[in-house]
This record gives sequence, C-alpha cells and structure tokens, in this order.
Amino acid sequence: MSSLYRIAFGLGLTVWVAASAQAEEWKVAKNEEGIKVSLSDVPGSQYKAYQGVTTIKAGIGKLRALQEDVASACAWIHECKLQKILKHDGDKTWTYSQFNTPWPVTPRDSVLKVTTVEGADGSVTRELEGEPKYIPEEKGFVRVAQVEGFWKFVPKGDNLTEVTYQVHTEPGGSVPSWLANKFVVDAPFNTLKALKDRAEKN
Repeated sequence: MSSLYRIAFGLGLTVWVAASAQAEEWKVAKNEEGIKVSLSDVPGSQYKAYQGVTTIKAGIGKLRALQEDVASACAWIHECKLQKILKHDGDKTWTYSQFNTPWPVTPRDSVLKVTTVEGADGSVTRELEGEPKYIPEEKGFVRVAQVEGFWKFVPKGDNLTEVTYQVHTEPGGSVPSWLANKFVVDAPFNTLKALKDRAEKN
C-alpha cells in the first residue's frame, strides 16, 4: 500500500477531541440536498466552527481514494487553488494548500498535519491540525493561523457512508465579517456536495 493510503487533504486524536469539546452547541445553518451544515461558537474566537454531515452512496474505499489523490482533491475542496504533500511519516501526513479569496482579501494558505485513525467498526477519521510554521510563509499569501478539525467516514451498509466534516479555523490577518460568515457555511456545504457528486458518478 502506498504512502498516500493514510492521507487526508481537504483539516492526533487529541486535536479531534479538543475541537469537539470546544464546539458543543451546534445550530443548523443550512439543510439542503441531503447536506446539513451546523455552526457553533468557539470560546475565545470570533470565528465559528462549522460541521457538515451527509450520507454518500459510495464505500469508504472510494472516498478514501478521492481524498488521497491530494492534488486532484483540490478540485472539489471549496475555493482550493493548489494542494500538495509536504511529508509522510507513518499515519501522519503534512499537506500544503492555497485558497482563493474575493478581492480585496489576501489569499490564504495553510499547512495541515493529518492523522488517520481506523476504527474497529470500519470507520476512518482524518484528524486535522494546523502547523503554520512548518514551512516558511509564501509571498502573496496570509498563512492560516490555526486549524482544528476532522473528517470522519462511517460505513452504513448497502454501499452507504456517513461523512462528517468539522473544522474551526483562525484565518489570520483581517477578514471581513460578511466573508467569514459566508465561508463557514459555504466551505462544508460546497466541499461535501462536490465530493458527493464525484463519488456517486460511477
């Protein structure tokens, strides 16, 4: 099995637990096309955590393959411009991503440490932790200051998988409130919709 087997891209177990504990009171912000997006306040942050949940008609193996093709996954991740692997070590992978932002906001980039945990029930969790100082900052981009979250795939039988995508970010620099509020809904919804469309094509 290649080193890509344990990679997530499109955000350790302690990170996942911490992110879940910080965001406990979820309020549904959008529920369309079989995708439910909920938001939660995070103590000490002006930015909300987001959680997207959907069920996809595809097995976990197919979903893993779509994520593990890191460069191509950028095509279905919300506002992703570029994505690549920096390092792989056991069940941990470091990825670098660049994201588009509307003018006049400076584009963002991020470095994630992704840890893959396989559950006894066949589930797969991709734990996401930002490591902004892992590589030098790129000219023309503001490095995302903090990322905590996870992807989780849970098999539901009959070639169905429940997918949860939950993240809290500190985007760094100055971000208008209208953009921040739009992003926390659009990012999980558009990402899950695009993943669902690709996974269910064949």
